[in-house]
Amino acid sequence: MTTSEVQPIAWQDGSVRILDQTQLPSREVYFESADYREVCEAIRQLRLRGAPLIGIAAAYALVLAAAESQPPNAGFMPYLEAAAGDIRATRPTAVNLSWALERLLARARGCTSIREARQGLLEEAQAIHAQDIENNKRIGEYGASLLAEGSTVLTHCNTGSLATGGFGTALGIIRTAWQQGKIKRVFATETRPLLQGARLTAWELNRDGIPVSVVVDGAAGQLLRRGQVDAVVVGADRIAANGDAANKIGTYPLAVLAKENRVPFYVAAPTSTLDLCLATGEEIPIEEREEGEVATIAGLAIVAQGAAIENPAFDVTPNRYIDTIISENGVARRPYEESLGRLEVAIHG
Repeated sequence: MTTSEVQPIAWQDGSVRILDQTQLPSREVYFESADYREVCEAIRQLRLRGAPLIGIAAAYALVLAAAESQPPNAGFMPYLEAAAGDIRATRPTAVNLSWALERLLARARGCTSIREARQGLLEEAQAIHAQDIENNKRIGEYGASLLAEGSTVLTHCNTGSLATGGFGTALGIIRTAWQQGKIKRVFATETRPLLQGARLTAWELNRDGIPVSVVVDGAAGQLLRRGQVDAVVVGADRIAANGDAANKIGTYPLAVLAKENRVPFYVAAPTSTLDLCLATGEEIPIEEREEGEVATIAGLAIVAQGAAIENPAFDVTPNRYIDTIISENGVARRPYEESLGRLEVAIHG
């Protein structure tokens, strides 16, 4: 089965069709909505997730908001700006969300009528969606070129079709390398607390016939120490100007363990994930999520009653642990302050 058959989001005649990722892997359930508030809630609930996909969903949500508004011409942009604020507030760490919204708002500001703006917003959202798929394939080619034949790769969280417009970032590299005959095996960390690796990455790789073994998060160090991993490949939700990268919680210790065991650690992300306005990762906002995600699994309590819970959704990996950052425009290496600037494209272009 080809990767193009996994479509986590699609525009269909005035509504958005979304694959509910909270139902995977047991059920493949889609829902449709023409209400941007419902799309916002789907983002909050992680029914769709992954930095590039959140950006695409945000773009389509703004299209829906524009379609339902009935203000006079003078009130259209203030309404659209307010809706964008609602959408932006859903997930604070992934910069792709704000990037997509700003790109659509810029398009709307250049229009002379509401009708023109509505059409322009849809065209821009669909362009972002299509460009993301193409960018992922280019990331896959650049990243696969770094892997040797017969590689065993470890990856964290989910960075495939389910996290993007299609194909994937880190998982796109694995897919491309598999097609080139370079991948022998993939280790997918389960990725607590919501098990995106066990539920989603394993599901995608199984569909593609790529050998995958799920390991508990705490097993990664042992695999690296034993020499069972040739490379670690992960995604990112925001990358600062110095190359510090925010990604799913648990990424930072993987990077430290990889460096200790002399295993290359690669970060894959489109240039829309770059936030060169931030000097370092210390400035990246880290989303704190609700305690129930840690305290329960499938409704079953697994934490002793009365115990306090901390649930940061992301951590920041300092640039000294990252060997290469891979984008659709090529690869960047230290010093990242110079190399990332060469990769970045115009924020609205």
